[in-house]
Amino acid sequence: MISKAPRISPRTDRTQLLSALRKPRVLLWGAAGLVTLGFLVALEFAARHYGLPGPIANQAGEVIFAPKSGPLLYASMALMMVVLTWRQRFIAAGVAIGIDVVFFLVRWMVGADQMFGNGALWVILGCGVIAVTRRTGPERVLLLKGVGLGLLLVAGRKTGDAWLLITSKTRPTVLDPYVAVADHALGNPSWLVGRMVEATGPVGSHILDWVYIQLAVAAVCVSLYQLRNVARDGRFPGHYLVRTFLVIGLVGPAIYMIFPVVGPIFAYGDGAFGTGGQHWALADLWPHTPPPVSTPHAMPYDGITPRNCMPSLHTAWATAIFIHSRKGPRPLRYAGTFWLLATLGATLGFGYHYGADIIAGVVFAFTIDAAMRSLDRGWDRAGIRLVAYGTGVFAALLVSYRYLPMQMAEYPWVFGPLLILAMASVVQGYMWTTRLWEPKAAPAQKPEPQPELV
Repeated sequence: MISKAPRISPRTDRTQLLSALRKPRVLLWGAAGLVTLGFLVALEFAARHYGLPGPIANQAGEVIFAPKSGPLLYASMALMMVVLTWRQRFIAAGVAIGIDVVFFLVRWMVGADQMFGNGALWVILGCGVIAVTRRTGPERVLLLKGVGLGLLLVAGRKTGDAWLLITSKTRPTVLDPYVAVADHALGNPSWLVGRMVEATGPVGSHILDWVYIQLAVAAVCVSLYQLRNVARDGRFPGHYLVRTFLVIGLVGPAIYMIFPVVGPIFAYGDGAFGTGGQHWALADLWPHTPPPVSTPHAMPYDGITPRNCMPSLHTAWATAIFIHSRKGPRPLRYAGTFWLLATLGATLGFGYHYGADIIAGVVFAFTIDAAMRSLDRGWDRAGIRLVAYGTGVFAALLVSYRYLPMQMAEYPWVFGPLLILAMASVVQGYMWTTRLWEPKAAPAQKPEPQPELV
């Protein structure tokens, strides 16, 4: 006699669904999704208030129109494909390339702007539709997570663009003179590296510029290594680079609103020209003549240039890439080190940041990554202490740049080493704490002696 499987009534199915929704992790992710959606809608309205499309409209437009960054869209698709089998990956890549070829031919015939990437976005959205309509259970959940991961990377870029617009419109004055004076404690590294990059000629500039622009692609390469077993295991790891990368990009622009700075090339270089050709720079000093030490003051600036220097998020992102590449194979570790050094060279050598921004960016990156690690493994005393210490050091840096710049410039041999030591203490604290979190290898047990047989 064959026993029949018990029939699950709709009431039982609804009860199981409600029970699953009550789980803390599900509630947390649901709340995070709602907050993210609300944040994107708020940014959309803010951008519309200034007469420009926001992150949602910009992303929707890239379904048809030429994308701003094709490599970023293909990198996002590569992240999404970590949940697919190899056969599905080849099919998805072929479909994306085929769609881009069609878009290229149509734009060529009508004389429109050319840029690839539409095919990658179509594939990501198509996989989302397939997940909802053709998949069930854990397979659907995994595919939706992959689609969400790919779209989050793209949305992060669009969100950052909207944030930069808001900083330029809502902060009419900048604090560059304060940071420039405080930077004397570090020996004005932007002026020094700027002359070095200038001496390398166009070759060095082109290499650093490419590294600077393609930072997100480098992050995807490290993430692909970290997520290489997702399709096999059926789940994502608890902590990986993309999470830290996105949180840095989400929290960092809020600091721009508190401490608006445009950078040496704009405040002390050839400057930015507003309406009527108005010159906004204090003087044309960068990179050959360090700015004089004088009582700093806030200076007015145009409504176009982003106030995106303090902290240096490019440095923070490159630092996060360096941290997460440490457990990879040797070529990945070398690439992570190269990307960090090249990013530092670009941020300083192109006059985008002061040395003070770099130190703040490193502290910011290690603090955010420590918080993300603690969130994954559960908060303990060591994690709370590390995040609180990093936050305190970061706040102390901003306060000293704002209220002690003259003292820092007058006593560089005191404040310069103090700044370096403050940054190094956060790095060392991170290394000590994460080493405690590493799983300990169990000692091999010695075999028990066998009784002798007489």
